[in-house]
Amino acid sequence: MDIKVITGEIDKIEAGAVIVPFFEEAEEPEGDAAEADRLLEGAITQLVRQKEIKGKLNEVTVIYSLGKLPSGRVVVAGLGKKADVTVNKIRSAVAEACRRLRSRGVESVAVPALGSGAAGITDAVSAQAVTEGAILGLYSFRKHMTKPAEGEITQLIIFAPDSAGLAALQQGYEKGRILAEAAIFARDMVNEPSNHMTPTAMAGMATRLAHTHGLELTILEREQMRTMGMGAILGVAQGSELPPKFIVLRYKGTDSGETDVALIGKAITFDSGGISIKPSEGMGDMKGDMAGGASVMAAMGAIAQFRPKINVMAVIPATENLPSGSAFKPGDILKSMSGKTIEIITTDAEGRLTLADALEYARKQGAKRVVDIATLTGAVRVALGTVCTGAFSNNKEMEDRVIAAGAEAGELVWPMPMYDDYKEQNKSEVADLQNSGGRNAGAITAAQFLAEFAGDTPWVHLDIAGTSMSDKERGYTVKGATGVPVRTLVNFVLAMQK
Repeated sequence: MDIKVITGEIDKIEAGAVIVPFFEEAEEPEGDAAEADRLLEGAITQLVRQKEIKGKLNEVTVIYSLGKLPSGRVVVAGLGKKADVTVNKIRSAVAEACRRLRSRGVESVAVPALGSGAAGITDAVSAQAVTEGAILGLYSFRKHMTKPAEGEITQLIIFAPDSAGLAALQQGYEKGRILAEAAIFARDMVNEPSNHMTPTAMAGMATRLAHTHGLELTILEREQMRTMGMGAILGVAQGSELPPKFIVLRYKGTDSGETDVALIGKAITFDSGGISIKPSEGMGDMKGDMAGGASVMAAMGAIAQFRPKINVMAVIPATENLPSGSAFKPGDILKSMSGKTIEIITTDAEGRLTLADALEYARKQGAKRVVDIATLTGAVRVALGTVCTGAFSNNKEMEDRVIAAGAEAGELVWPMPMYDDYKEQNKSEVADLQNSGGRNAGAITAAQFLAEFAGDTPWVHLDIAGTSMSDKERGYTVKGATGVPVRTLVNFVLAMQK
């Protein structure tokens, strides 16, 4: 989609449709909506009085201009109550309006700085929200479909009434574009079927990403992992005929040589459960068990474009988890890179094994802070549903920063308890620990397992099992991969440079 930022009044903007805001409980149109109403000879006011327009969040009302404006339609987008307007509500309203227009064959849409001035929202922040809402809300994954799409919005115009506000809109648009395109990079990866998004394919994408954005890249092969003692990830990988890949990307924003932040992403490109095989129903969704790795790769591409003064490393341990004659089995004992031994209770608790070696690798590389992202447990979905990502940490200050970064992105994160009592469930009688603490508090015991390998390094674990995929459209979230928590990770890294 081509996006332009221009100056112009609503009576001069030519597009298939122009979107204007309306707030809940408002008695009459304001700002751009008032000007559109004047040009439409009071049509918006009349619809408000008839209660056809109420201003509720995500309400979309399409009015044909019939030649009274250069744009063919005026879309009145509900933003909810003015005092309660948030950046995320603007994203959502724009996405809903754009999808409605796409269904009507509109190809170009013009939008002013929606919500600017309400609840302290600036022109720049509004432009960012408009850009993110349009790009993310119009996303569709059609790579493997031979039938062309019936209609697409090909142009978005963000306009300011004069040149004074143009720079702010441009700044907001640029940030929104980078963040939205990064989230779409992750969505595309997660939506790919597992016969296309293999560990080798992920390594190939990392290679292209590194070339495009000037990132340093290291890819460890099976023999190198064996030499380094990565017995945990190799145990998971031994059931697949496809080779595992241990992918490391580095962004250097300073000359210090230190790694300020390490982002670690679980990348099980297909998870059958291994010998502890999952039920066949819904198993196809397990192509998305690499969403953590995808989000980390996507975040690195965006970070490189923002060029913060901070050094960031991404670690993506990629493999399949399949049953075969060579697969690891319940009762096996694996030795991790850290030297700790792990009794296998179930081969379907494989992600934490790959992350154990990744965490140790990051520690040995001198990472000062670590965030790992994983579709780790069904238990977090039971606890938090699909609304919040679960956060588990050994450092409250860092956890608070991640939560704040998520709130800025509209990707909600909720802190979960990490009491020492939960460690008891991971104790083994034959090894240092076991890879499953049972059903009770499953998301917490999984996090406590990872904490054993994070050690004293400030660390946050994000369990995105409930938020990485969506089964319906809502706001700027579409059905399929969501791209969570790409924008959270970028916001966190940008904030950490301060």
